[in-house]
Amino acid sequence: MKRSILLSTAALSVVAIAAPALAEDTTQVSDVVVTATRLPAIVAETPGARVIDSQTIEQRGAVFATDILSDVPGLSVYRASFGGVASVRMRGASQDKTLVLVDGVPVNDPSQPAGGFDFSGFELGDVSRVEVLSGPQSSLWGSSAIGGVISFTTTELNGISANAEAGSYGTARGRLGLGVATDRFAYGVSVSKFHSDGFSAADKINGNTEKDGFDNTTVNARARYELTDRLGVDASYRHSDTDADVDGFGPVDALDTAATVNQSGLVRLRVADVLGLDHKFTVAASDIDRVSKSAFPSVYSGEHRLYRWQADSRDQNARLAYSFGAEHEDTQADLNGSVKAELGVDSVFGVARFNATDRLSVTAGLRHDETDTYGGKTTGRISAAFDLGAGLTLSGAYGTGFKTPSVAQTVCDFCFILPGTTVAQLVPETAESGELALGWRSNDGRFDGRLTAYRLEVENQIDGYFDFVSSEFYYVNLIRTRTDGVELEGRVDLGRGFDLTAAYAWTDAENAVTKAPILRVAEHSGSATLGWKGQRLSGAVTVRAEGEMPDSGGMRDGFVITNLNGAYALTENVTLTARVENLFDEHYQRLLGYGEAGLSGYVGIRLRY
Repeated sequence: MKRSILLSTAALSVVAIAAPALAEDTTQVSDVVVTATRLPAIVAETPGARVIDSQTIEQRGAVFATDILSDVPGLSVYRASFGGVASVRMRGASQDKTLVLVDGVPVNDPSQPAGGFDFSGFELGDVSRVEVLSGPQSSLWGSSAIGGVISFTTTELNGISANAEAGSYGTARGRLGLGVATDRFAYGVSVSKFHSDGFSAADKINGNTEKDGFDNTTVNARARYELTDRLGVDASYRHSDTDADVDGFGPVDALDTAATVNQSGLVRLRVADVLGLDHKFTVAASDIDRVSKSAFPSVYSGEHRLYRWQADSRDQNARLAYSFGAEHEDTQADLNGSVKAELGVDSVFGVARFNATDRLSVTAGLRHDETDTYGGKTTGRISAAFDLGAGLTLSGAYGTGFKTPSVAQTVCDFCFILPGTTVAQLVPETAESGELALGWRSNDGRFDGRLTAYRLEVENQIDGYFDFVSSEFYYVNLIRTRTDGVELEGRVDLGRGFDLTAAYAWTDAENAVTKAPILRVAEHSGSATLGWKGQRLSGAVTVRAEGEMPDSGGMRDGFVITNLNGAYALTENVTLTARVENLFDEHYQRLLGYGEAGLSGYVGIRLRY
């Protein structure tokens, strides 16, 4: 399996490099900009940064975040069942070390044992772009950003949009969006609904037949108003309601269910040119409620409140550009009615970019977080990009990160400790990472690619400890984990409407002391998408592959799957859509013991007015 993935990736790389010779038309491509860096930055000059826009989401037929995030090099998605908890690892770091933002609002689950985010019900119908920042980003966003940051930006609607689709596993989904957008004001709302009868993840392994259904309703609202040329206000709100049937541990069929309600929103006041700075004052909140029905039912809830002031230099494209500010965050959790706990943090931060010459830019960030439980922590990051000429860009970064124990870990929820056992007090996790990248972009913009090598080390990583003799369970700080990795990615315009995007990641994650591999990290993974766009017909074929992966209970086999997506424009406003997932009906698992969907097809219609 490893050999086949390596050979496939090498072949795709050769095609991508050779492909410009096949092109006939000249296409100029503008620089892609990432904004989750607080200072807007060009992706090609920002190590570890990627942007997925709405056109890419639409081209690949992605419905949920899990459908598109698997294409990001160094990022792996796994879940126990369809509609069940879906987790993301970035550069080998555990799922709780990825900070997730929606319109700048942190939405990680404070009631989840490690404080991670469940991507299973995150629908993309209202998302205009996804930004991924790999590597420690605590100097920008504070705790939990050790592996990186995933930032979702929702759409400012202008007009009427509607989608409807139906297909395999009794699946049906629909979306309606209405909005108006002008220079002075904007307002809009969208509603998406998804239903599937599902399938038994255990069926792939043990011959079980009980289907695991999945329902999701997502509501998104945005508004913006420019009061004057210097004063404006905007607000957003997102509500997601998910109900899922889940299989039991083993895996075995079960009648267990999980219901989750996520809410997040913000109100932001923007004031321009005060003391030579542009200011943003933000009040944001996110809440989550989880109800699980099983042999061990539970009810969990979490709340997050954020108050932020940020000041930006007026000209963000000047030779020296900078941003700085302060935040206060409160996190609360109710753990099954047995424990209620709260964590708070006060922060100050700053980031600056200096264009030393026309070819060299340097960016540095510094942040101090003062927690009410675990003391203070200062983190930083410095990066640089140098134009080597001939389309080559050399960039590199060094950054530090930290993560405080979650609420559940702090109060030791789920723990079972016998009298007389001494358990060490948990301390925050810390991390440092260095990376070096070489990118190349052709003069005509038809090809761009990047090769990145990095090392990520995490000190005092928190994990659960189970004693097989005494059956005790509690949380401990591991000594150190280390991930070495290489990420290769490229895009090429093949001409005549064809384009090819490919990515590959080699990830070697281990306990730096025992040398044992970190579970649920595949050493080899990659994807490639061949897209085509004509006057009326467009489509894409995506191939994704992962090598074997160590998991609890053994080694999960590698897999290769193929998805197809197509669209036919009947008119300027009406488009028919079709997609096929797992084209060759591969029996595969993302998580050991839990099967994924087989060959499935879906047809739909898309309206834009």
